[in-house]
Amino acid sequence: MKDFYSAVFFDMDGLFVDSEPQWLIAETELMAEYGYKWTSNDQNYCLGGPLTRVGQYMYEKSGWVKSSEFFTSSVIERMSVKLSAGAPVLPGALELLSDFKKNNIPTALVSASPRVLVDSVLKRIPEHSFSFSLSADDVTNPKPDPEAYLLAADKFNVDIRNCLILEDSLTGVQAATSSGAYTIAVPHFVKVEPRDRLRVISSLQELSYEQLFASYELDK
Repeated sequence: MKDFYSAVFFDMDGLFVDSEPQWLIAETELMAEYGYKWTSNDQNYCLGGPLTRVGQYMYEKSGWVKSSEFFTSSVIERMSVKLSAGAPVLPGALELLSDFKKNNIPTALVSASPRVLVDSVLKRIPEHSFSFSLSADDVTNPKPDPEAYLLAADKFNVDIRNCLILEDSLTGVQAATSSGAYTIAVPHFVKVEPRDRLRVISSLQELSYEQLFASYELDK
């Protein structure tokens, strides 16, 4: 019997749930209070975190008022409220997750967002079947460092080099590819160039267990 990936790891923001519009609103509202007009270019720069970098960026754009820690905590507070109200699951995400579960493929959610935001999302999606989730609070070095993905593979006791990671941002793709895993990128706001062990698609709806099973040997 042909092999398959030992485990599959999903990013959260922009990959599993369509939370990026809510991030844009939260960031725009916060920065408007300090006289700065937040644009899509600002959002794209901050896409994928880590949130300490976002806080520092906001601190600089605000004219060095408050502190970088203030902006980090403030945007987290705003996003916690918004995500608790719900964020739509992206097309194909739950179907793909269910497909993996039916075929006994271990899956986990690996996010650069803090635990409070990961829990806010998952509480609104009781039908998810992730074995566990990892947040920025669960690692010393969040994305773009590969630590979270290496930890996820370790928790499943599998070789990261035979795992599949689904990502959307440049930061996330960097974390995924540097971990040694095979990566599929689903970018929305940035351009990702395919290369060895990195495929680029436009939607998770393009994927299924059967399709990935059929292409597994070619992808390796």
